[in-house]
Amino acid sequence: MHILSSEQFTPEMLGDIFMLADEFREQVADQDLRHEIATLHEDEFLVNLFYAASTRTRLSFDFAAQRLGMNVVGTENAEQFSSAAKGETLEHSIKVLAEYGPSVIVLRHKATGAAAQAAEASEVPIFNAGDGNGEHPTQALLDAHTIYNERQTLSGLHVVFGGDLARGRTARSLVKVLSMYPDNRYTFTSTPELAMRDDVKNLLTERGVPFTESEDPEEAFGDADVVYWTRLQKERPLDELGADGQPVMVEEQDPRFILGKTALEILPKESMIMHPMPIDGEIDPVVDADPRARYFRQAGNGMYVRMALIHLVLSGTFPN
Repeated sequence: MHILSSEQFTPEMLGDIFMLADEFREQVADQDLRHEIATLHEDEFLVNLFYAASTRTRLSFDFAAQRLGMNVVGTENAEQFSSAAKGETLEHSIKVLAEYGPSVIVLRHKATGAAAQAAEASEVPIFNAGDGNGEHPTQALLDAHTIYNERQTLSGLHVVFGGDLARGRTARSLVKVLSMYPDNRYTFTSTPELAMRDDVKNLLTERGVPFTESEDPEEAFGDADVVYWTRLQKERPLDELGADGQPVMVEEQDPRFILGKTALEILPKESMIMHPMPIDGEIDPVVDADPRARYFRQAGNGMYVRMALIHLVLSGTFPN
């Protein structure tokens, strides 16, 4: 089974994944149980094949696999330090890796759709760790898990998504997950060129999920349950071309979209602030100490959710 898109999950599946992730958290905290789960997938191999930069995703997959007793091999810069630099296609790279007998291949790639492309060439499970401006499904699951653990529900929420929504694949993936739950509503706040793409908005319209758009983030904060902020994706151009025929880049942070003291004054006390990280100036450091900031715990949840996904796929017990 490949993990390619957040749309392949159902609320029932997510409930099982979250439960197992929480069980793994408890087991990792217990020395005896920690040794026990480290025997679940002994002598199996996870390959991290990263053509684009990553810290949390790559290392949390490393930790998740090793907590389960797996061996981990791979490259963090496959674009330069693999045969891709010599012109080898992604399909050929995947087929060669499959010959070595890995149990899982975790792929991050700059090209949208690369994960699906790799899956077509592989009998080994492919985990999409982010493909261009496409999706980041395991991030969406850990994000949803973080919200659920905090709010005890994924329904009836007002979620404000802000920042670079055009290129921010994590926000796109989380919107798709949360849209499966009833009575949620969204506010997308960004500059026009960084607005949420039409494909996501069309999906919400089809599912009857209400959303609004605004260039003023503060007007949405007053009754927000969750604020999900994103950085400028400076490493990726926008999809459209400029008047000169070249891809459009947005590399300067609009000061209106820097979360700081004013946002903290407006946000409800019971709200939560999330960010997929890394943070690059769009959240003032003063927010780090606020109890509503959940992005460090959010990142930590990634290991347990990925442990659950790996175990379910490799054990053949993935919920239907």
